[in-house]
Amino acid sequence: MELIKLWDADVQKAYQLQSSFMENENGFVNAAFGYSFDEFKEYVNMRKEHSQGINLPEGYVADTVFILVDGERYVGIFNLRHELNDFLRNGAGHIGYAISLDFRKKGYATKGLALVLDKAREIGIEEAYLSVNKDNYASVKAQLNNGAVIHHEDDKEYYTRIKL
Repeated sequence: MELIKLWDADVQKAYQLQSSFMENENGFVNAAFGYSFDEFKEYVNMRKEHSQGINLPEGYVADTVFILVDGERYVGIFNLRHELNDFLRNGAGHIGYAISLDFRKKGYATKGLALVLDKAREIGIEEAYLSVNKDNYASVKAQLNNGAVIHHEDDKEYYTRIKL
């Protein structure tokens, strides 16, 4: 199992994976929801630029989108934000992810999160901030399995921290 950068992935398989998610599924915001294949290819190029801090919209931070691959199968998407601004610090945090419906409840979120936490360490993040919908029990478990502690909560979400 490995993480590959979105722009290094097979674009057709990445498109199929991205298209399998709703616009906002379990708190994962699908920024390419409803895109045609050609629009998705442009999206991939834009995400590569954003990972390098190029052409970032106001209020955004550099981030890298990874595909979780198991053999030939594309099973999930992980987004690693390289730093936090106030909005992210008090909300979504460093990492967002989603696992394809066909691969849920099989440990992929736990394993993929462990891999992306390694990437976070590599870029100097010492404590990863995450958030999770309270009713997304599988994702709560994946975070706890990776050493998360619940820092605080509101009516809808837990806000977790993982020391790296």
